Amino acid sequence: MAKLHPHEVEHYQSQGWVIPQWRLPEPRVAQMRSALDELIQRNPAVRPEKLVSAHVERGGPGQDNGEGVRGVADFLALARDPDIVDLVSDAIGQDLILWGCHVFCKPAHEGYETPWHQDGHYWPIRPLATCTVWVALEPSTRANGCLRVIPGSHRDKFLHPHLHEDRQDLTLQQRMADGCFDEADAVDIELQPGQMRLHDVYMIHGAAANASTQRRTGVALRYMPATSHFDRSLRPVDGKTGVAVNFGQRPLWLMKGRDVCGLNDFRVGHLA
Repeated sequence: MAKLHPHEVEHYQSQGWVIPQWRLPEPRVAQMRSALDELIQRNPAVRPEKLVSAHVERGGPGQDNGEGVRGVADFLALARDPDIVDLVSDAIGQDLILWGCHVFCKPAHEGYETPWHQDGHYWPIRPLATCTVWVALEPSTRANGCLRVIPGSHRDKFLHPHLHEDRQDLTLQQRMADGCFDEADAVDIELQPGQMRLHDVYMIHGAAANASTQRRTGVALRYMPATSHFDRSLRPVDGKTGVAVNFGQRPLWLMKGRDVCGLNDFRVGHLA
């Protein structure tokens, strides 16, 4: 069973992110690379940085998941991996809900930039809480646009103003307003295949464009504590991010424990 060591839990709590010692075994990484190839093949019209709800496969390979993507079931299996779930439990508690999976595949030479932002600005979760597990399927380095974070930026649990960016070469058309943080404090999070990073919903982060010769792919798995409510009636910055989402029909999975808040609907978005 995978576990976060006490110093890893402390790092997550104090810095807002951590790279666990545990990593995905190489055979599983190879399996997920094959799933990635299948996902890209199924979605030729979708930018590979914007493969939303890749874990939701409806009916068959040709059927849209309701958010413009034809998903692959292997990504749901990854999100349900007991070792990954245990790592998240150590970070945010024993009652856990899976609510999202986004594949970020930045092609060589022309991979899109991810502007500085806070995830919580876009998500209908109250009280706001999520741990994202970003699993590297390929090397993620400074050269090919690895994630950058502002350590400790989660501590005050404050969402800073975000501005619309009218550019098509971004993974997200929202950017934090100037003056909210000092970019000189940024830390580059380089990962090798199978490594992963956990980060808090309030963490300020971004990533440069990929102008290198090497593709960069990660799978972002989203878990929230079951003390929170995934409120489908909310529409934060609806339609303004440049990413097609449909939170109103987004399915939830109870990964561990019980629905403590008692308000989460686990029927919506699932096939009958």
